[in-house]
Amino acid sequence: MIQHLVTSGTFTLDGGRWDVDNNVWIVGDDREVVVIDPAHDADAIAAAVGERTLLAILCTHAHNDHINAAPDLADRTGAPVLLHPDDRVLWKQTHVEDDPDDDLPDGAVLEVAGIEIRVLHTPGHTPGGVCLYAPALSTVFTGDTLFHGGPGATGRSFSDFPTLVGSIRDRLLTLPEATAVHTGHGDPTTIGGEAPHLEEWIARGW
Repeated sequence: MIQHLVTSGTFTLDGGRWDVDNNVWIVGDDREVVVIDPAHDADAIAAAVGERTLLAILCTHAHNDHINAAPDLADRTGAPVLLHPDDRVLWKQTHVEDDPDDDLPDGAVLEVAGIEIRVLHTPGHTPGGVCLYAPALSTVFTGDTLFHGGPGATGRSFSDFPTLVGSIRDRLLTLPEATAVHTGHGDPTTIGGEAPHLEEWIARGW
């Protein structure tokens, strides 16, 4: 039900440029799927989707390395691109002439292959960052909000550390401890594995 693809490219923001490997997640069955965070390589993502119907392209946030393949993938498949409205200002830094097709608001519930995916607005890494929680799969897709070992980066434009920690505390650490955390980069973790470190993150100003 969950397919994992790693694509490589660059992340650019505030004049900086970094080589990155991104996790792309495909959720569904052998008939229909959604893609979470279409990064870098529309060819590879389209090949992984194959002949299945792509219902939607879901963006956890609008940093370029998570959305740069979105318009191309949408053109190939006809699937709509969904993004929280608070991240449209970041989207426009990458795609000046294209817009997302629809919003991905807090509390929305999407369905693919009989699986519900709930949208949790988790600002801090970006204003419109979201996590996508699939209770039936005991999984949350966190983008760059929460990683194995700590919160996502702050200190760049449109980010705020206290807001990010509050989002993790209030929206993610309230999920069941066994919930798998599938991240935007790097290795997976669990809610239970990260919860004990909340006070440490705050003290370190991570």
